[in-house]
Amino acid sequence: MAKIGVFPAAGGLGTSIINHLVKLVPASELILIARKPDNLAELTRAGATVRRADYEDPATLERAFDGVGILMLISYASFEIQFRFEAHKNAIDAARRSGVKHIFYSSLAFAGNLEETSVAHVMGAHLRTEKYLAEVSGHFTYTAIREGLYSESYPIYTSWFDIHNPADEIAIPHSGDGPGVTWVKRDELGEATAKLIASYAKNPAGFPYLNRVLLLSGPREISLKETVEILGQAVGKPLRLREISVDEYVALPQHGSKHTYHGINLTREWATAWDAIRRGETAVVSPLMGEILGREPESYETTVKAMAMSK
Repeated sequence: MAKIGVFPAAGGLGTSIINHLVKLVPASELILIARKPDNLAELTRAGATVRRADYEDPATLERAFDGVGILMLISYASFEIQFRFEAHKNAIDAARRSGVKHIFYSSLAFAGNLEETSVAHVMGAHLRTEKYLAEVSGHFTYTAIREGLYSESYPIYTSWFDIHNPADEIAIPHSGDGPGVTWVKRDELGEATAKLIASYAKNPAGFPYLNRVLLLSGPREISLKETVEILGQAVGKPLRLREISVDEYVALPQHGSKHTYHGINLTREWATAWDAIRRGETAVVSPLMGEILGREPESYETTVKAMAMSK
């Protein structure tokens, strides 16, 4: 079996993927690459190989993927376009030079039903990365997985609503009416992604998703208005959704620090996510998630209720 690499290996999705991978393949088959490898000490003791590399330091990517046959490349954590795409490109090029045979890439579930355009700024780097993978796939095969919008990421779309210190009102540049979002639990995305990786590792020639883009979604579409209602039920109080203008949203004090990357405030660019939701880009329900898991994905209500009860 080819060695499986995961980079970056210490973030939320990466951790979930690895936790499920070790149930499917021996830890000794894993090469885990992270900015802070000390955080992976437990996996080192379990037999995994751990290395250091950092998207923000391209020189560290050279030779980081040596010996990796299958790479799970998790996207750089920002929603810039050019810097983010260049970070992905540097990693892909380094993987190609190291002889990686197949790259799984964690894309995002905007752009509707596997379309190639989106009005969401956050999708820009993903679309460029998907295109680049297709352009250079003569050197390897790839699978781009459009990971559904995490149920746990609701604060980004609800003006940083805090489920443990709930406000009475959520103000966003959207009426709350449909189309909505097919929210999906992050750990189930990690599980499904791990199963895809293990499936390829065990039978590369028979893997049905070579050089393809896939969509993993939750089990149903939920409008933002219903999303807010479900959050209210979880915290035990009614919540109001108030539509505001993009200018008003940009001026809200909580957004500056949340949406600043490399010294640039991208709050206005982030607001294009609601344009994309309004156009139905996040409303597509795909059966693939349930088929891979072998069960119905967890409901948004169940995930949010558990989050509200956690401390």
